[in-house]
Amino acid sequence: MRKIKKQKIYLLALLLPFILFVIGFEIGPLLAMIKNSFYADDGIQVTIDQYITIFQSDFYLQAIQNSLVISLFSAVVSVIIAVIAAYSITKFSQKIQNRLLMIANMTSNFEGIPLSFSYIILLGNNGLFTLLFAKLGWEVFADFNLYSWTGLILVYIYFQIPLAVMLIYPSYQGIKKQWKEASSLLGGSSFSFWRRIGIPVLLPSIVGTFSILFANAMGAYATAYALVGSNYNLLSLQIASLVASDVALKPQLGSALGVLLALTMIGAMWFNERMMRRIRRDLR
Repeated sequence: MRKIKKQKIYLLALLLPFILFVIGFEIGPLLAMIKNSFYADDGIQVTIDQYITIFQSDFYLQAIQNSLVISLFSAVVSVIIAVIAAYSITKFSQKIQNRLLMIANMTSNFEGIPLSFSYIILLGNNGLFTLLFAKLGWEVFADFNLYSWTGLILVYIYFQIPLAVMLIYPSYQGIKKQWKEASSLLGGSSFSFWRRIGIPVLLPSIVGTFSILFANAMGAYATAYALVGSNYNLLSLQIASLVASDVALKPQLGSALGVLLALTMIGAMWFNERMMRRIRRDLR
């Protein structure tokens, strides 16, 4: 028993740096943000006026709505494409699969300012492809505006797809070849196999991936800021402008918006957990 206790103490000691890191860089700022959101602009008086201001302002409500719409849309499209792409990857040899996954892993980390700058160079008003196609007489990007909602959606989907592929791909390893053979022997078609067996097995992974992509898009800041700046009203952009702006510095209001953003992500995680429990229960 003493040996076991010593081992537990030793393991806790090894975890201590990680625990301190979590408290210092995650839990601490979160508690400070929640506390700061209940102060007035003077930072002294305790009040809920910051939340009242948000829910009475069409501007901030529009920011929340825009963030929800772009997050939902990009997550849904990315999951659909990733399901097809991950299935296609499984059809190659193991060597090619490893290379494709390596490329997906590298691409999933290509976001933020470098990604926006790349899109501006390629598809901006004076971008490479925009000028090339115009010179060739192809009006492919004649009505396309990279700095609009369509361009923002395109960029969001681009950096969401590789992450979705990395998350969904392992689920295909759980679909055994014997299941397909048994379904075929019983007279089932390929469509019926995926409808009755394949998709239900993949569903927990798909739902989990969707919630992660939704949270990832809700919290994205650098990509949107570098691409559209203040031309599009997003929640993450408004939080940054209130906390770090030189013109309208209101950290208390920004903290309140940050709390609402955190609650939205927690709600997405809670919904994901409920859905996954129900799906697993139905599969038993």
